[in-house]
Amino acid sequence: MRNYVLGLVLFLVCNTIDAQSYKLQSPDGHLNLSINIEEQLRWNLSYDGNALIENGDFSLMLNDEMLFKNKVKPSKAVQSNKKELIESVVPVKFKQLQTEYNMLLLHFRNKVSLEFRLYNEGLAYRLILGKKEMATIGSEDINVTFPEHCEVYFPKEDKLQSHYERMYIHAMLDSIKENSFASLPLLVKTKEGINILITDADLYDYPNMFLQKGEGNTLKSLFPKAVLETRAADRGADRNEVITMEADYIANTRGSRPLPWRVFAVAKEDKQLLENQMVLNLSRKEERDFSWVKPGKVAWDWWNNNNIYGVDFISGINTETYKYYIDFASDFGLEYIILDEGWSASTVDILNCNNDIDVPALVEYGKSRNVKVILWVLWKPLYENMDKVLSLYQEWGVAGVKVDFMQRADQQMVNIYHDIASKAADYKMLVDFHGAFKPSGLSRAFPNVLSYEGVKGLENTKWSKLITPGHDLTLPFIRMIAGPMDYTPGAMINRQEENYWISWSQPMSMGTRAHQVAMYIAYESPLQMLADNPSNYRKEAETTRFISKLPVVFDETFAIDASIGDYLVIARKKGNQWFLAGLNGAEERDVEIELSFLKQLNWKAEIFMDGLNANTHAEDYRLVSKNIGNNETLKVKMAKGGGFVVIFSPIE
Repeated sequence: MRNYVLGLVLFLVCNTIDAQSYKLQSPDGHLNLSINIEEQLRWNLSYDGNALIENGDFSLMLNDEMLFKNKVKPSKAVQSNKKELIESVVPVKFKQLQTEYNMLLLHFRNKVSLEFRLYNEGLAYRLILGKKEMATIGSEDINVTFPEHCEVYFPKEDKLQSHYERMYIHAMLDSIKENSFASLPLLVKTKEGINILITDADLYDYPNMFLQKGEGNTLKSLFPKAVLETRAADRGADRNEVITMEADYIANTRGSRPLPWRVFAVAKEDKQLLENQMVLNLSRKEERDFSWVKPGKVAWDWWNNNNIYGVDFISGINTETYKYYIDFASDFGLEYIILDEGWSASTVDILNCNNDIDVPALVEYGKSRNVKVILWVLWKPLYENMDKVLSLYQEWGVAGVKVDFMQRADQQMVNIYHDIASKAADYKMLVDFHGAFKPSGLSRAFPNVLSYEGVKGLENTKWSKLITPGHDLTLPFIRMIAGPMDYTPGAMINRQEENYWISWSQPMSMGTRAHQVAMYIAYESPLQMLADNPSNYRKEAETTRFISKLPVVFDETFAIDASIGDYLVIARKKGNQWFLAGLNGAEERDVEIELSFLKQLNWKAEIFMDGLNANTHAEDYRLVSKNIGNNETLKVKMAKGGGFVVIFSPIE
């Protein structure tokens, strides 16, 4: 049957060139793409007959020539079905994933090609340039019009220079103010409840795309111009820039290359978004040895303000404090500590330690306790002297760098991410990007890039009340689909909303203790933080020991049930164990999970769940163990803002 369908699609493609229309179908038959060239190349996308995108069009200003704005006739059309086994060095969702897609490649006489791929999980397309000379791209204008009565989760930006840590405006698409714009990913939900998540993949030597609200239900592309000159800002001159000169183009790049993929991930059910790996699958990889990359958990200092207690020294940014962090990490099996801002002589002098810190001594001490050290740096002093800085850190024995405050998304900054990732790989160092735009597939080429911020995460609790359980239940369906996110979970001071207050030096989370623990399975980051201070973790040793058992990379991911903003239940496999997590929003909830995904019959279950009084006292939890079979149903009650984690270990 499949061969017949593919033959029919191929027939349609090959026999409609004069009519200038093409059709493509996903391997499972649910998604249908139609492409028509009349006055302009246009496309539309549907799912089982339900319109997802009613009209899509684009044009490209290439070397002062406008392409695809007027009627263009392909010189050749090629359609094929392909399967690919994706193997991940650092498996965030899947160690191995078999993918399949139907592809349509249109060649044009102007040395430009257009490739469409239709997966069961969504649509992607890209332009492929075949010019000998350099390509100056003045603009890439993309318009996508959705059906009426669509909702949108709109991460509105005020300017193109940003930390890209946004709240999501959840509204009807046509109510969003015209010309307001958002960073990606962005999610649209049709009246039938079908999700379309828009982002990009394989982003190299090209600016990030933003989406701007057009008329009615139309979204249109917006790109930063290429940056020619900058100066230090008057405030925060070490990290903040003012762009003083931009080019009249968005990119100047090689004339023979593919442009980034425009990705439209599709999910009939919300839970399907949690398994979507299109961004990684579509991105290139490098044939280098990355077997040295070791994901892990990190004792992090900045959120908790180094505010340890019950010790015989003054806590702060000093060697004694970080030895305490190392001891804590070692005692609980954490692989890393981070020395965040303050360890160096200054934020721009990152070649020398401050007078109270001895990084080489800390690295040596860490070796004796099997804990490695990662250093925070501003991007600019690192980038301007990468070999000198990274060779020194390698000499000290440092494991990686947390690179911060890039705050731009233009072509030059995209190249800076690439150059830092590549150079860090040369020195066998890990990278965690902060003050960053979202991931776009770089970690497939450079698996040493373990995480990105670009998320409104736990750090915001130090100054705002925006990090609610509902917000926590939005991120996995939107931001996390682009790639790993450094939300930095692990708060041990937990409050329900009515009892929550803001504290810089003793911050807390909104929601329950089990909600925080569940993030270690629900949220994806191969470099996963423990954000609270070691004194609190030692005081709450039972919780900490449980967290220490949870992996940060997985062989399989299975989304069981979910509703954006409300709840999710997800299972992940690592080795011979399964890890089941539930994360809950504002309303308490009973869930029942059939355990048939556990292939073996008998299992030991360790269950970390909300306590009976967690609705009023958010730190209340229970930890129970029992034997259970894969033919049983597990019932769990989640408090408001609650959660749970189950570790399943096979009984031999």
